[in-house]
Amino acid sequence: MLKYAIVFAIVSLIAGALGFGGIAAGSAGIAKVLFALFLVLSVIFVLLAALGVGAARKILK
Repeated sequence: MLKYAIVFAIVSLIAGALGFGGIAAGSAGIAKVLFALFLVLSVIFVLLAALGVGAARKILK
């Protein structure tokens, strides 16, 4: 997901440099959404790792 955010950011920079404002704005928006989604998912996974996913298994048993 982070890879696609970087790709869209690079496309946005190139399109902006070449004068394609609409394409640049669209790809920048997509890059922002993908990066925000990446951040949210990484925080969730870090919290799950810190709490210990194995703890949920112990509770269920």
